[in-house]
Amino acid sequence: MRWITVCVLLTLPVSRVAAESFDHSAWDELLKRSVVAVQDGKGTQVNYDGLVAERQKLDAYLAKTSGVAQRDFDAWPSAERLAFLINTYNARTVQLVLTKYPGLASIKDLGSFLQSPWKKRFFELLGATRSLDDIEHGMIRAGSYHEPRIHFAVNCASIGCPALRAEAFTGERLTAQLDAAARDFLADHSRNRLSGQVLEVSSIFKWYREDFEKGWGGFTSLSQFLASYAEALGISGTALETLKKNELEIDFLDYDWNLNRTK
Repeated sequence: MRWITVCVLLTLPVSRVAAESFDHSAWDELLKRSVVAVQDGKGTQVNYDGLVAERQKLDAYLAKTSGVAQRDFDAWPSAERLAFLINTYNARTVQLVLTKYPGLASIKDLGSFLQSPWKKRFFELLGATRSLDDIEHGMIRAGSYHEPRIHFAVNCASIGCPALRAEAFTGERLTAQLDAAARDFLADHSRNRLSGQVLEVSSIFKWYREDFEKGWGGFTSLSQFLASYAEALGISGTALETLKKNELEIDFLDYDWNLNRTK
C-alpha cells in the first residue's frame, strides 16, 4: 500500500502538487533581517539599505510569485490565497520603493499629478500586468475574503501605516497573524488613542470604514469593531460602554506619509 501511494504521488502533475501552497521562506528571511521593532514592538521601521544589498533575493522571490498560474492559485485554500496576496503586495511595495531609494522621502514621491504610485502597473501576477491597487482593491477587498484586518497587514511603506511585520504571512497561521497585527496597531497610541471623551484613530478607519461595518465578527459599525479591541486601545469603564453604544465621538488623525525607514 505504501509503494502504491508513493507511485500515485510521483505521477501527479507538477501543477497539482504545487497547488497545495506557496513557499514564502525567502520573503520571511528578508523581513527578519530588515524589519526593526520600535515603540516596544508596536511599530516597525525598515532597513531599506539592507534590502538594497539583497535586491537579487527579493527579485528572485517576486519572480516566483509572478510564475504562479491562475489555476494553481484558485486551487489553494482561501487563507493560503490571502496570505499570498498580502505578501506579494508588501514585497512589491518594497520593490517599488527601492527603484528610487534613497532619493525619496515618501512613497508618494513615486507618483505623479496624473497617477498615484499605487496605480502604476509594474509587475506580472496571475497572468496580467498589475498595480498595487489591483491587489488590494481588486483582488483582496473585492474578492471573497471579507477580512477587514487586511488593512493592518498590507503595508504602504509609510510611518502612518500599520507595521510591516518581521515575518511572512502564511495560510496556516493567517488568522492569528491578522489578529496580532490588529492588536499591535491599535495598541500604538501614536496612531490610535482615547483623548478625553474622543476616540482618535488612524485615517485608515475613515478611508475603509465600510469594510469594518460589513458584518465581520458580527460587527455592523466601526464602534463595535473598535470595542472588540478595547484592551489594545486602552479603553475601559464608561468610555467602553459609550463606544459599544455607538455614542463615543470618533475623530480621525492625520496620516504620516514619510517613509518608514530606519533612522
